[in-house]
Amino acid sequence: MNVYDCAHQLARAIKDSDEYKRYNDIKTEISHNIEVKEMLDDFQKKQLDIQTQQLFGNEVEDEKMQQIQQLYQIIVKDPKAAEYLQMEMSLSKMMADIYGIIGEVIKIV
Repeated sequence: MNVYDCAHQLARAIKDSDEYKRYNDIKTEISHNIEVKEMLDDFQKKQLDIQTQQLFGNEVEDEKMQQIQQLYQIIVKDPKAAEYLQMEMSLSKMMADIYGIIGEVIKIV
């Protein structure tokens, strides 16, 4: 089997996984609730900004860290938003594990 066929097979396996299916289901549910979707989008934008700053070695202001922590506390009060974040984390962990497995084999990690 060639590498591209394996990649397509892996992509299908990911798409068929419980993690992906549940993530996709909750993402669809969230998309119908504009208020929660906007709150999640804002949270993710701020989270990405902080991660980008950290990646480039910049110090993140305490105010920004407190703001994102407060926003997170508000978001997780909504059960669907909390489930979305949990499923997103679960899917991200699965993808990180896959990257780790591939990295170990080709020695890039």
